[in-house]
Amino acid sequence: MNIQSPKAKKIAKKLVKYNDERIDNYYWLNDSENPEVLAYLNAENEYYDKITADFKPLQEDLFKEMKSRIKEDDESVPYKKNQYLYITKFKTGQQYPIFTRKKDSLNAVEEIMFDVNKMAEKHAYYNLSGISVSPNNKMAAFGVDTVSRRQYTLHFKNLETGEILEEEIINTTGSATWANDNKTIFYTQKNSTTLRGEKIFKHILGTKPSEDIEIYFEEEEAFNTYVYKTKSEKYLVIGSYSTVSSEYRILEADNPNGEFKVFQARKRDLEYSIAHFNEHFYILTNKDDAINFKLMRTSEKTTNKEHWEEVMKHRKDVLLEDISIFKDFLVVEERSNGLNKIRIIKWDKSEDFYLPFEEETYSAGVYFNPEYDTNVIRYGYNSMTTPNSVIDFNVDDKTKIIKKEQQVLGGDFDKNNYKSERIWATAKDGVKIPISLVYHKNTNLSENTPLLLYGYGSYGYTIDAGFSSTRLSLLNRGFVFAIAHVRGSEYLGRNWYETGKLLHKKNTFTDFIACGEHLISKKYTSEKHLYASGGSAGGLLMGAIINMEPNLFNGIVANVPFVDVLTTMLDDSIPLTTGEYDEWGNPNDKKYYNYIKSYSPIDNVTAQNYPNMLVTTGLHDSQVQYFEPAKWVAKLRELKTDKNILIMHTNMEAGHGGASGRFNALKETARDYGFILGLEGYTSFKKNY
Repeated sequence: MNIQSPKAKKIAKKLVKYNDERIDNYYWLNDSENPEVLAYLNAENEYYDKITADFKPLQEDLFKEMKSRIKEDDESVPYKKNQYLYITKFKTGQQYPIFTRKKDSLNAVEEIMFDVNKMAEKHAYYNLSGISVSPNNKMAAFGVDTVSRRQYTLHFKNLETGEILEEEIINTTGSATWANDNKTIFYTQKNSTTLRGEKIFKHILGTKPSEDIEIYFEEEEAFNTYVYKTKSEKYLVIGSYSTVSSEYRILEADNPNGEFKVFQARKRDLEYSIAHFNEHFYILTNKDDAINFKLMRTSEKTTNKEHWEEVMKHRKDVLLEDISIFKDFLVVEERSNGLNKIRIIKWDKSEDFYLPFEEETYSAGVYFNPEYDTNVIRYGYNSMTTPNSVIDFNVDDKTKIIKKEQQVLGGDFDKNNYKSERIWATAKDGVKIPISLVYHKNTNLSENTPLLLYGYGSYGYTIDAGFSSTRLSLLNRGFVFAIAHVRGSEYLGRNWYETGKLLHKKNTFTDFIACGEHLISKKYTSEKHLYASGGSAGGLLMGAIINMEPNLFNGIVANVPFVDVLTTMLDDSIPLTTGEYDEWGNPNDKKYYNYIKSYSPIDNVTAQNYPNMLVTTGLHDSQVQYFEPAKWVAKLRELKTDKNILIMHTNMEAGHGGASGRFNALKETARDYGFILGLEGYTSFKKNY
């Protein structure tokens, strides 16, 4: 059976900059209102269905397998805030959470705040976000997105009567912050075109949203703005941030009609964040070239940086990631040699120690701890072989209680049956690149072992070596799963990020290639059995590496891939563009134009063989517009010289994050894994070629 792939028509559009002419034959796909565009996307989906028809049973088996490992009737560990214990529940067969609370004690009557299953009944996509309860515990603000474009409508619910008020505020970030008077709410409104959080408004409960007062407008397009309240409940804070600098404004929460004052004016390359405790602000900052950040503090009355005093010095080999303040101690989250560390320092200086973690590679982090006056901190721990645990640690007697350990049902998991390790590849410039690995203990490592290498490597975002129950479907079939901790993340500190962005961006791609080559050289796998996956900026990574080394991988999964980097960064009407100049470079500067063009995946597609590929996108994606992967696939179809599989699937009802609902998301994972397993012979769908 010879199935013909869709063929997008070519309409040449000249894109000219610095007398450099690029021809985009598929620019017309940018118009989502054009019926021909929708017809093309649907044709690609039909082609995807035909090509994968034979592996649909495998996909369904994978979905059932993944779902069987989930404890469907489940609930979170309660946390306490302002007299109430809050619990999130899931019920068997239901896609969405139920948010509940109990006053004072777990023996109290349960109040159902939101049953998202009922709220989502008439929607193909539904996301409830940003639940914020008023200080008197009587009202809740919450955001709803039914399109998957990250444009939330704010609603207000009376938690005593169950009534949802008529007043609705559209085009927000989905979160809201209460002043201490229980009636004044601050929220962020988005620019309707670029979706940048740009304005802070003040809303008075019971009034018309049209009467809301604009409190702050963030004029600089490279900045986003947001609003929150300090853990101490004393201050309202308006934050503004870009890639390389930040700025805050503060106002006492008891005085919502007052004026916010600037904490420390923005300055390029000065980053800081603030936390309030007693009569001081604690400041996490890179001030004075502290690239890995240091901790400072200042009086409430003198917040300008000239008055900041050092609390914890900068260290070249330790990244200071976050702090949590309690009445009697400070909790510091650090990263050293790629691994998370949790440090506890008593205010009276009587103790300073780290929580012990023993595995070679793992992930740990402090949980939401809203209470000040407690001697217990809550943190999470997991590794590639150990399911996630929520742990309460008593700072005084050093005891810990595992409040919950993730249950893996289905009968196919025993942590002792899996091995994890960390190895190091050598990059093109001699730098050592860490790789975290996990596999079943019975897997024979050789040139015939299938291996999936995952990567991201942008924005300083670090992919830690954590647990995944869905991943077991690969491991139990003899796969090795690996994470390449490439430059562009902060895995080995802030400099690891700085050397993987702007004019150093290609390090991300060559690091990933070096990891693949190292795994082959050490006989973990071979080119015939090596696969790679990444999403969003990780999809850019996928696009770059297959242009550079098309024969290194047998298959690629690129989810919502950012692949038309140059065109997107030249279009400041597209969401995120102007705010990302400090990540990728501003191509209105010729040196950045030339550099971005040299790696932008769509600009470097050539007439050569490419690996088997599955590309996914969402029609309503606001972060990576659907037309980027659509144009990329069309150009690949036009130029590639092989007969390998190239399929694209567009979710016509979702955006960047994919489907809503915990089971629908599993179907997407089963789709991706099924494609890779199919290439390894677990299905006969490749017989169509």
